[in-house]
Amino acid sequence: MREIRVRSRAKRELIDITDEVAEAAREGGDGVWLVFVPHTTAGLAINEGADPSVATDIVRALEHAVPEEQAFEHAEGNSTAHVMSTIAGSSALVAVENGELALGTWQSIFLCEFDGPRSREVWLRKLG
Repeated sequence: MREIRVRSRAKRELIDITDEVAEAAREGGDGVWLVFVPHTTAGLAINEGADPSVATDIVRALEHAVPEEQAFEHAEGNSTAHVMSTIAGSSALVAVENGELALGTWQSIFLCEFDGPRSREVWLRKLG
């Protein structure tokens, strides 16, 4: 298994990790790769990376869908982050072919930070 370390700078942000995933996968060879975030207040997403306003819009939409003001039973104060990470999901499968990630023209892989700033891990494993 390979590991990428990511440092977030804000409470909520989408961090493009496409290049780091591509480098690790290139070293490991062609196939299907699992990209996994072992955290309960962060997630993963594959979405448009060409226009940074898309990532901003995603964060704003999640903040609107899961407002901090609601009454949560979890007492740590980060329930919103737990819910957002559940919506985003904790993993993605990505194909690597001829040493390149098989992504669409505009697609990038993002670590979704919902309880930062923090140091995060992303685990990569070639399947099969």
